[in-house]
Amino acid sequence: MPTVRIRVRMSARPIDEPHRVSSQLELLFDLTFVVAVAAVTEQFAHTISAGHAGVLPFLQVFFAIWWAWMNFTWFASSYDTDDVTYRLLTMVQMAGVLLLAAGVPAAADHGDYLLMTCGYLVMRLGLISLWLRAGIEDPASRRTAFRYAVGIGALQVGWFGRLFLADAGASQGVLLAAFVALAVLELSVPRWAERHWTTTWHPHHIAERYGLFTIILLGEAVLAASNAVRRAVSQAGAELFAVAGCGLVILFALWWLYFLHPAGPRLEDRRDRSYRWGYVHYGLFASLAALGAGLEVAVEQTGRDLRLSPTGASYAVAVPAACFIGLLWVIHHSLAAPSHFGTALAGVATLLLLPLVTPAIGAVADLALMAATCVAVVAAWNARQ
Repeated sequence: MPTVRIRVRMSARPIDEPHRVSSQLELLFDLTFVVAVAAVTEQFAHTISAGHAGVLPFLQVFFAIWWAWMNFTWFASSYDTDDVTYRLLTMVQMAGVLLLAAGVPAAADHGDYLLMTCGYLVMRLGLISLWLRAGIEDPASRRTAFRYAVGIGALQVGWFGRLFLADAGASQGVLLAAFVALAVLELSVPRWAERHWTTTWHPHHIAERYGLFTIILLGEAVLAASNAVRRAVSQAGAELFAVAGCGLVILFALWWLYFLHPAGPRLEDRRDRSYRWGYVHYGLFASLAALGAGLEVAVEQTGRDLRLSPTGASYAVAVPAACFIGLLWVIHHSLAAPSHFGTALAGVATLLLLPLVTPAIGAVADLALMAATCVAVVAAWNARQ
């Protein structure tokens, strides 16, 4: 019977390791992010329903969630030892994710990032400990690992400094500028740390991890469709059934598009483009989370009157779907996959123009046209395989 190893010397795993898949611990780690994603999506839906844009707070909060997931995912691809110490430090990071999720409402509504930053501190303590261990036990990667530990620790101090700026009464413009500066520095740490020695991440493992996170985010759209069906059954609303059906069609189409071109083989051939591929996923993932919120708003718009106009509710679905299609083309193009520029541009333009006809045909009919547009993009994209 297999047992957990007490201690395994941490060293870089081979990039061509056969049959490398997500571990059970990584799957459990992802489940904690389900809570965080659900929290930010629900909060964004409430903001939109109240007639407010709330895009910047949503993007800031989602960046914190995405970057925390990214940090661990790429580390685990290179140094997963699955021994007792590794498991415990990963579980520390999971606890931090739950703290971060608990702080989402305060951050989104009031700009209060204290609890989220404390959650980040807990996560960073676990991650820095793992990087220090990698540097100590794997001489070949020591310089890179210690640079990661120093960069992550210094930026965590910077995030607390931003809290002090807020307490000192800094304007929203100053706080936003501080956030952007810190986010850019966060994105720069991997480039700086790996200048002299690159980590040995596994391309097929990374592609699978990103695919799994994509499915988590698509789950928010499933939840929105499920809510529509539940309310339709209780209220005998045919329109709600239509919203649920259209939401599912959009969900299926975007899933089909994402997994149409396997990323693993192309990442293996173009490791030099991994940064662009990985970072563009922030916008792609944020689009899926926003789509879940938009479908929730579409359900509410059908069931009762909101401050948000039907046109606004249509845009809450159309904009995220259009962003997803456009960014997916950027991701495929970054790995020299077959180009679908014309199809992507036509799909994006159509989705952004459709809400303008909402006053004439109604929000539900407009949602049906969006679903048809997504299906048409899939058909055209698939035909050029």
